[in-house]
Amino acid sequence: MDVAYVCEWDRIPRSNHCPSIPLVCAWSCRNLIAFTTDLKNEEEKDLTHMIHILDTEHPWDGYSINSGHSEPITCLEWDQSGSRLLSADADGCIKCWGMTGHLANSWEHTVGSSVEGDPIVALSWLHNGVKLALHVEKSGASNFGEKFSRVKFSPSLTLFGGKPMEGWIAVTISGLVTVSLLKPNGQVLTSTESLCRLRCRVALADIAFTGGGNIVVATSDGSSTSPIQFYKVCVSVVSEKCKIDTEILPSLFMRCTTDPARKDKYSAVTHLKFLARDMSEQVLLCASSQMSSIVECWSLRKEGLPVNNIFQQLSPMVGDKQPMILKWRILSATNDLGRVSAVALPKLPVSLTNPDLKVANDTKFCPGLGLALAFHDGSAHIVHRLSLQTMAMLYSNSSQRSADEQAVKRQRTAGPSVHFKALQLSWTSLAMVGIDNYGKLSMMRISPSLGHALDMNTSLRHLLFLLEYCMVTGYDWWDILLHVQPNMVQNLVEKLHEEYMRQNAALQQVLSTRIVAMKASLCKLSPSTIARVYDYHAKLFLIAISCTLKSLLRPHFLNTPDKSPGDRLTEICSKVTDTDIDKVMINLKTEEFVLEMNTLQALQQLIQWVGDFVLYLLASLPNQGSPVRPGNTFLRDGFSLGMLRELMVVIRIWGLLKPSCLPIYTATSDTQDSMSLLFRLLTKLWLCSRDENHLSEPDDALIDECCLLPSQLLIPSMDWLPISDSLVSKLQSKQPLRLQFGKAPNLPSHAMGSQVDAIARAPGQPKLDHLRRLHLGIFPTEECKACTRCGCVTMLKSPNKTTAVKQWEQRWIKNCLCGGLWRRIPLSYS
Repeated sequence: MDVAYVCEWDRIPRSNHCPSIPLVCAWSCRNLIAFTTDLKNEEEKDLTHMIHILDTEHPWDGYSINSGHSEPITCLEWDQSGSRLLSADADGCIKCWGMTGHLANSWEHTVGSSVEGDPIVALSWLHNGVKLALHVEKSGASNFGEKFSRVKFSPSLTLFGGKPMEGWIAVTISGLVTVSLLKPNGQVLTSTESLCRLRCRVALADIAFTGGGNIVVATSDGSSTSPIQFYKVCVSVVSEKCKIDTEILPSLFMRCTTDPARKDKYSAVTHLKFLARDMSEQVLLCASSQMSSIVECWSLRKEGLPVNNIFQQLSPMVGDKQPMILKWRILSATNDLGRVSAVALPKLPVSLTNPDLKVANDTKFCPGLGLALAFHDGSAHIVHRLSLQTMAMLYSNSSQRSADEQAVKRQRTAGPSVHFKALQLSWTSLAMVGIDNYGKLSMMRISPSLGHALDMNTSLRHLLFLLEYCMVTGYDWWDILLHVQPNMVQNLVEKLHEEYMRQNAALQQVLSTRIVAMKASLCKLSPSTIARVYDYHAKLFLIAISCTLKSLLRPHFLNTPDKSPGDRLTEICSKVTDTDIDKVMINLKTEEFVLEMNTLQALQQLIQWVGDFVLYLLASLPNQGSPVRPGNTFLRDGFSLGMLRELMVVIRIWGLLKPSCLPIYTATSDTQDSMSLLFRLLTKLWLCSRDENHLSEPDDALIDECCLLPSQLLIPSMDWLPISDSLVSKLQSKQPLRLQFGKAPNLPSHAMGSQVDAIARAPGQPKLDHLRRLHLGIFPTEECKACTRCGCVTMLKSPNKTTAVKQWEQRWIKNCLCGGLWRRIPLSYS
């Protein structure tokens, strides 16, 4: 475990961000981190409770929200999609925050609820019933269905038809449980009920869910001599009103209270956590004194109830079945530790073959099996979540602190040491974020082997397994890239493609764009593969254009045929291998291609890109031996060449309806049919690579014809999507980067900077909308947004209101084509 980067606040302004008390943090599946600070104004001498949301790739460019909470924020919780955030405070106010215009750096308060004057101590979204288990022991299987299985899990509450109902549940300090349900019409149904008849103070609480759709709440009054209470909560809707039913479950006393040597030593329970949100049978407890702590792990089991022989004779048990009861049993406990300041639990739903496993020494791959403990001495430990044995450690390093921090520490030697007050593990447990008592954020790498020395092949297999998990779930994989070294990239991309090709055709179609985006992010990490990033981004763009243009085709008759016009187009183009575009058109029902003239004209920019791209690829065929030239991988990609061939046929038909929508070529001869020429050459190239298992080299005649293209047509200069200056590629060394909130860093350029700069646009050239293919000028006047992953830039507002353009824009309105989130960028972007 080592530190990747640290990010801290500027100490110069009068209004300073200071750590909030309590300090809370949350990490979403989209790798967005939310945490709290208090904005201190020295003139007004008051505190503003702030929420900061940042992307792990751009930690300096966070979005700060004036939460409007009148009391300190006690809880932050992301929803399962990672796009909405709940915040709760010490006055009982709960707010739901959502993205404004699907922008990761623009948030607004949408709905909320309140239990006035009653501080919230625990908060969670209701479960949506989706749970995917990882089978680590089957990581070598070829089928994704064996590695990742859907677990039968019921939602907390369902609408008509079984659709999960959205909402949240919270526990207050006075022992109340409040549930708010979000109706489809936007209304909020809220109900509050006491956890038990005899209400008592709740200092700590946590919430978990059962597979049957129930909710389990664990509470403690803060004293180690008091029992840890558990309650079952059932939520229902009766007559348009939310109803809450509660039931008391078996409780437990911490083991340290029964040990005479420790009975009075650990007086306070400081941490109470279920090991997972969907694992209500296992709980982690921490009791502390002023100087030390002890951690215990408990499990709820069904045990047989012993029956006296007299009662057995009077009432023989049916089928000799012994009556069963639920009972808490301790799994493990630590020895005396330093005082624990924060706890972080794994989010990865690992399926253990033996759930009572106490030691994981037989496996060197432990994703999701470790939880994190931070201590007041500044250290952080990763311990096994069941055995509580230490697996990795990170000690505080004074060299990471700035000069003014060290000066402050020398002046205040009696002050508190630097330690983490909040910890959160990423969704693959390969990274951890910690925020210390000075407000500094630290991003840490956690090895998947947790200290075991692994060979290259084993490390690749571990990273590949987690990449496949992210591919299947749709989670962001930035934290996995932290562990990828340049010499791993080539093998990872190849193995990822091999595993993808082993899946069935239906799953391949679902994951087709996600794997391309994953390959692009991997290739950024190595100088030898960075040129491929252009190709992968272009392939994402090509797939999106193909799907959009095909979706515009409509059957001539109202009755729905067995296949859509787009599917028939693909089938006919794959069967008819004629190089004459007009002969291919004869096999199609041209009436299915009839569109309105305004629609065809609105799509001209996309059509022009397809035409230019085909011409560029064919003209670059004689130079196919140059791997650093963009477009090189397309020349052997039969799937992409076939897609381009289909689009050329569609464009040809549309050109008969409206010639002005055709791509514009600058030819040396007025009588030359440019589209027929390009289609003929494209078909010959496609025939060489349409069978991936039997590739053939282009013949000399084809190469000679492609060599003549520059003398027949003006070869366009393609506006490739520029490779963004990613932060993760600068974190491959073990030396942590020092960053500052609100200030973009001057990161060193990539090792292939000269070749990349030769392809990308110069700073003085006009900017481009990469998705609409519109020129924005040198100094754009329209507000733009950029992808947090690939750096793609497009305008916030659409300049065209036609239906076809709206259909195209709907493909990337929420996320970029690569799956990354959007963020607003200034007008004068570079």
